[in-house]
Amino acid sequence: MSIERHRKLLNAVDHCVDEALEGIVSSSGCLSLLRGHRVVVRADLGALRGQVGLVSGGGSGHEPAHTGFIGGGMLSAAVAGGVFASPPPASVLAAILALRDAGASGVLLIVKNYTGDRLNFGLAVEQARNRGVAVDMVIVADDCAFSQPSKAGRRGLCGTVFVHKLAGALAAEGRPLEEIVCQVKEALKNIGTLGVSLSPCSVPGCLPSFDLPPGEMELGLGIHGEPGIKRLKVATADEVVNNMIDHMTNPASQSHLALKSGDSVVLCVNNLGALSRLEMAVVTRAAISCLEGRGVQVARVMSGSFMTSLEMAGVSLSLMKANQEVLRLFDAKTSAPAWPNQSGVRVSGRSYTLDPPAVGTDVSSQSEGPLSGVMANTLEMVCSSLLQRQEELNSLDRASGDGDCGNTHAQAAKAILEWLHSHVVPGCPGQLMSTLAGLVQERMGGSSGALYSLFLTAAAVPLKDHCHPAAWATAMHAGTEAIRRYGGADPGDRTMLDALCPAVEELKRLATVPPGGHMAVLQAAVERSELGAESTRDLIARAGRASYIATERVTLPDPGAVAIATILRAVFQALGGTEAK
Repeated sequence: MSIERHRKLLNAVDHCVDEALEGIVSSSGCLSLLRGHRVVVRADLGALRGQVGLVSGGGSGHEPAHTGFIGGGMLSAAVAGGVFASPPPASVLAAILALRDAGASGVLLIVKNYTGDRLNFGLAVEQARNRGVAVDMVIVADDCAFSQPSKAGRRGLCGTVFVHKLAGALAAEGRPLEEIVCQVKEALKNIGTLGVSLSPCSVPGCLPSFDLPPGEMELGLGIHGEPGIKRLKVATADEVVNNMIDHMTNPASQSHLALKSGDSVVLCVNNLGALSRLEMAVVTRAAISCLEGRGVQVARVMSGSFMTSLEMAGVSLSLMKANQEVLRLFDAKTSAPAWPNQSGVRVSGRSYTLDPPAVGTDVSSQSEGPLSGVMANTLEMVCSSLLQRQEELNSLDRASGDGDCGNTHAQAAKAILEWLHSHVVPGCPGQLMSTLAGLVQERMGGSSGALYSLFLTAAAVPLKDHCHPAAWATAMHAGTEAIRRYGGADPGDRTMLDALCPAVEELKRLATVPPGGHMAVLQAAVERSELGAESTRDLIARAGRASYIATERVTLPDPGAVAIATILRAVFQALGGTEAK
């Protein structure tokens, strides 16, 4: 039986996000757009002076999240990606710098726990830190669906809205960034969410996200239309809500919310998109009754659309354990319209766009130095090696991914070679790392571009003022830790880290090796990297696309790890190494 694409009242699929943002901003007296970015900010940015600015965001299709929560006492800016797609790091960075330029004392990013969001928001954090911005990031992982969450962890769901409110109230009181982060992380331990749906949703121009026969419902689904953990028969609202709260609070589940009689909670009943208000009211009643029947005190209730999944006919319940301080922050005034509060500012005649901050690298300040020639030669050797192994990397990737690993590395190599032919290689390694980070972010694309850009951005900091061997070792370690922090993988997960981490461990000896021994250390690092890449042949993939492939089908080395070993071997050869493979 063929499934028709869900009808939607749009002009064009490709422009729906931009037109939606213009509709939201042009009808408001309190919001502005950063020209050239899908970034919505407070129109009164000057009011942030001396306070911490808050940035959140993610894929579109969750309206009113996240633009509806911008206002005094909540978010300062929201960054939108395509429908159910993470926004690019350049837009996240533009939002951070806009708040910095407005006089914010620091910037906090509130990010839902999805790999794309962690990578792209994390990359923007590192880029902002590289520019001297005081910035931090908290990850919201409030999903109570999985009894044994995978390595990726619990997903970020509607509990994120609670975090917007608490952090926003603290920021409005002038609390410092470190204190806000500390309080938010404590609150995150006491937030849980679970969703249920009577229908799938459909991304504009696409088929429904999953097939749900009449009379059945999905329990524990995500906000991007992912199927749930369990399929149940449709039941009464009371039965469904009791089932949800049972699952959320089951002590046998690793992701449960510990709740006991006498606890006080804030309840959020969130419409996932297409439930009628009548149904929402019935579900709200059921949730309050269920909690009170367990001896739990419902201190506050919010019911409505807060974080939707397009037109999904479903509901999620979010619970936040609340003491007096949490309730004080929850009750603090906010002008964010989706809380909701209405603006009294005249809309007509108001200009709602402004120019984003300049974020480009100042190449005019870059000048050649004693290391320029060596670094240029090394880059050429690296690029040449990657281009030579393009088809080999593609072949390895076809066994465990989408077959484009060689192509993406070749794109980066060609971009770097093109840049080398028309630019001065700065004598400062830190400047070069920052420039390369921008190049691969822009031209390499995908998760690989984000990972390499994260590595280079973090590695640039130790090399800004130093270029001795120990500084290079420190830079390699910093870059590797950035990949681990935001990518969510570790050595042994069958990724590029299995080649990178052994090499970095070996390179730490550069800090203590006597003069003349540096090349021996580098050679040992290259050899350990190559052994690490080869070892991935026998590892079970726990991260990346390969983790979705049956283990028995993944029998070749990981292409990302092979690419890392290739790069390190090229560096060794360019610096005078004679042991080629």
